[in-house]
Amino acid sequence: MKNNLFLLLLFFLSLQVSAQKTYIWCGTLIDGISDTTKSNMTIVVEDGTITAIQDGFTQARGDDQVIDLKNQTVTPGWIDAHVHLSSESNINGYLERFQLNVQDYAYRSVGYAKTTLMTGFTTVRDAGGVVDLSLRDAINQGLIVGPRIYAAGTFIGSTGSHADHTNGMRDDLMGDPGPVEGIANGPYEAIKAVRENYKRGSDVIKIMATGGVLDVSTSGTAPQFTDEEFEAIVNTANDYNLKVMAHAHGTEGINRALRAGVASIEHGTYMDDESIRLFKEKGAYYVPTIIAGRSVADSAKAHPHYYPPLVKAKALSIGPDMDATLNKAYKSGVKIAFGTDAGVYKHGKNWLEFTYMIEDGMKPMDAIKAATANAADLLGIKDKTGSIEVGKWADITAVDGNPLKDPQAFGKVVFVMKEGKVYKSE
Repeated sequence: MKNNLFLLLLFFLSLQVSAQKTYIWCGTLIDGISDTTKSNMTIVVEDGTITAIQDGFTQARGDDQVIDLKNQTVTPGWIDAHVHLSSESNINGYLERFQLNVQDYAYRSVGYAKTTLMTGFTTVRDAGGVVDLSLRDAINQGLIVGPRIYAAGTFIGSTGSHADHTNGMRDDLMGDPGPVEGIANGPYEAIKAVRENYKRGSDVIKIMATGGVLDVSTSGTAPQFTDEEFEAIVNTANDYNLKVMAHAHGTEGINRALRAGVASIEHGTYMDDESIRLFKEKGAYYVPTIIAGRSVADSAKAHPHYYPPLVKAKALSIGPDMDATLNKAYKSGVKIAFGTDAGVYKHGKNWLEFTYMIEDGMKPMDAIKAATANAADLLGIKDKTGSIEVGKWADITAVDGNPLKDPQAFGKVVFVMKEGKVYKSE
């Protein structure tokens, strides 16, 4: 008798648990796959996963929850494939490198992470910073609020490269950083630098294929690894099942990195026809970061001392050239994933990249796909997120208005769900 009562109790408890579902009523649904929208749909969420997608507005039963987004446009949670959550550009940024401790950057990053999630980005790829690995772990453990992070950790470059944080320092501070600090010269050191990142738990390897805009060095475009070094990095990363993302502005560095087999080129400012051919041949993604180019140029113009003179000159020359490159790459059929370089500008403005991509010739739906299915594919998580499909994480963003007609709607995020948990609902 007692056994029967116990089994009956378990049966009723199982019914109660299974009945607890969330029904999201979607007035307009963009699923991240189709080129067209769907109207009056219901997404069913259970245990953090999408379990059904139904026509019409399904009524709740028992303890079921209904989220009414009948007047909003619903999309998969957005993915920014290039952020820096450890820092944020400001007029004192170069001085702060000598003033702030790692703990200071860590406390600041908590706010940056929450801001990013609340503006619709449920997943990001952090392209390197002093606390990105720890920030990732804290979010995963539920200690703080933020997007799901795939972190690069310490980015890798050669001596004097965009990765060399000692550029511009006086001799006694400059020292001779090596693979542990992400500075590698020759294939052997390149291999060691990748293994150091693997040892620390990096999800992706970030390299500096060319000079950059914001480091205190002369060239923003020169290649900064040899073919042999590129190959050593990519081959070693592949051994550990890690993808390589390559910061690159100049043509030669872009092409060397693509030939070596990197998964993505970040910025890609001066790609040429050979670059486009290599993108297609290798199946690599282009991550444009248009907002970064515009932002650094705007900051250089707005204040005469926002950047050191070397940096200012590069910001004014390289930044504006990114727009034409995106237009050319898009028309040529290069695969494009959404990325912004957040941290180079103020966190929370990531959504502006949508508007710039559209201004530069992308169809609005393709811009959305760049931040959903394409970005998920680049990060290797397309089976888990990036689209509204049964079996995927319930990562969902909703905006007021129609972003396909009014790009400013991307800045009107009213609802954010990450893995079934609601973080924003207005």
